[in-house]
Amino acid sequence: MNAILAGLRRKPLVERWATVGAALGFVVGAIVGLIIGLNVYAATAWFALFELGIPAGIAGGLVGLIAGLIVTMGRRFKRSQTPID
Repeated sequence: MNAILAGLRRKPLVERWATVGAALGFVVGAIVGLIIGLNVYAATAWFALFELGIPAGIAGGLVGLIAGLIVTMGRRFKRSQTPID
């Protein structure tokens, strides 16, 4: 776990946010897919896990990417607005 966190800290901010967003999206989508799959037809519940997890991971990655870009642009804009003494 520490190696994963250390690897994330070395990545640029936008890539870090996109990675975390994709991972969280996939996990949440997979859990929801598993629950729905077990309620609908238990024999194919494992397929519902991927059926909802993969699109949720893609959506989470895109949301993380956009959020990381907004934060990066905000920091750069703030840095460019500081007066030079």
